[in-house]
Amino acid sequence: MIVLAAEFLKSATDARGWPPPGPPELAFCGRSNVGKSSALNALAARKSLARVSRTPGRTRLINFFDVRAAEKTRSGGRGEEHHVVFADLPGYGYAAGSREERETWRPMIEEYLTGRETLEALVVLVDGELGAQPSDIEMVRWGEALQHRVVVAATKLDKLARNRRNQQLDRIAGQLAVPRVVGFSAREHFGVDDLWRELVTAGETAGPSPV
Repeated sequence: MIVLAAEFLKSATDARGWPPPGPPELAFCGRSNVGKSSALNALAARKSLARVSRTPGRTRLINFFDVRAAEKTRSGGRGEEHHVVFADLPGYGYAAGSREERETWRPMIEEYLTGRETLEALVVLVDGELGAQPSDIEMVRWGEALQHRVVVAATKLDKLARNRRNQQLDRIAGQLAVPRVVGFSAREHFGVDDLWRELVTAGETAGPSPV
């Protein structure tokens, strides 16, 4: 995939701050410190589109990013173009902040997942080294219950030996009861095209993407 443009749109805590409905929206979620910001930057081919923090639980808002990309042809040229919005949701499982702050995050995410009309898929990022945790399973089931398309990617696979990666992906797929898990590493930059293909397919459920 060739990224043509990627820019931060805005941050919001509730529906009053969401961007106006537009291109298909893809929501990224995962446990705190799963590497969500690094994954977003890799997908957008930008070093600092999403802020990477060493402190888990730093994302306390829903951050929206406008991304335009084109499929790469066999000759290396540009093919079909796609226009999507990435929504970066606060991490779950751990939060650096007061209990009162943490208790506001679930309602914020729930409002978004149940009320965002342009949301086309929930992208659940799982730590590929650790495997799926109970909160990951809960998030996948929640997305399915809301009838969203759920895409699962296992991050940080560079921490595993290459001969263990496929086995770990199968293990995580079994833990989550999903047909496929995309292997991903922002550090080694593999799985980016595979995940983009899943995102494009998800976005196409809304019909042709405006470009």
